[in-house]
Amino acid sequence: MGETIPIAVPRKGRPLESVLDRLAHRLDIADLADTITSTLRHEKALTKGTIEPADGPDEHVYHRLATYSSVEDPTEPEYTLLRDDRDGKPRRIVFDSVTIPLTDVDDISDDVSIQLVGREEPFRALRTHEFALGFDSADLVLEEVVELRPEPLESLADINTRIDPSDTHVQVVTGLGDTVYHTLMATPDVSSDGSIDRTFLEQYEGPLCIEPRYERLVQAVLGTHVLEGVHFEYPQSGREEEAAIADTGIGVYLTVTGSTARDHGLLLGEQLFPSETVLLESSPEVTDTVERVRSLFTGPDLETELTLEP
Repeated sequence: MGETIPIAVPRKGRPLESVLDRLAHRLDIADLADTITSTLRHEKALTKGTIEPADGPDEHVYHRLATYSSVEDPTEPEYTLLRDDRDGKPRRIVFDSVTIPLTDVDDISDDVSIQLVGREEPFRALRTHEFALGFDSADLVLEEVVELRPEPLESLADINTRIDPSDTHVQVVTGLGDTVYHTLMATPDVSSDGSIDRTFLEQYEGPLCIEPRYERLVQAVLGTHVLEGVHFEYPQSGREEEAAIADTGIGVYLTVTGSTARDHGLLLGEQLFPSETVLLESSPEVTDTVERVRSLFTGPDLETELTLEP
């Protein structure tokens, strides 16, 4: 009986797709990755109401769940149901688990497998020693465990130096490159010379509009020194984030192309920090086999591989 290494992964969305893309790149599982991704995208569209069920409105979510899931074969994906945050709390099909044999993989025994296990909060699952390896957004690490300092945290490479080992044994191993940025943005009248960056904020006093869940993250990436004289304001319930920033005059929010921000008359400023899916490890649970499995997600093709703190 071979060894199976469980890996905590997000249940849906861009972070899970990034993990699947990485494995499809390293292993011959492109079809499996495509199946999981397309299934979850389809279910997201159903939950949002942008498409109708194939068998009409009477098609039950449990019927689709039974159709998608394979409980007999662990190498086929299994799904589960969660309550969505949208009005009415509809049930949404999300990823649960799949086992992937690692046959013909260099430096790994043929009887070793990995099991991707869906978790709502993979980072917290590692903190409680349920897993040796897992994937989650770097945002969660900043929001929960990085030390706040006067100087800014500017890159993924600096995260581990801000983690107190007495607080958690979890560290960031590498990023997967699926980067969108927490970006400073403002209306033209806020900055007379057009500079919207950390240097500008050092002289600025007044409100800064952010999402409440990003408060500690913003404190970390800007540094507490820059935030002297600045107070946070939050979007009202139901108010679009970029619109709220335009009302305030300046704020921080995630952006890919910046088109929505520009639609609200905002200028894009400094990209403060990458919001990226990262590989995490809990050092007490790391074995020789786990170290070899970890190599599937690291390598010279990833620019964001980090140095682990001793």
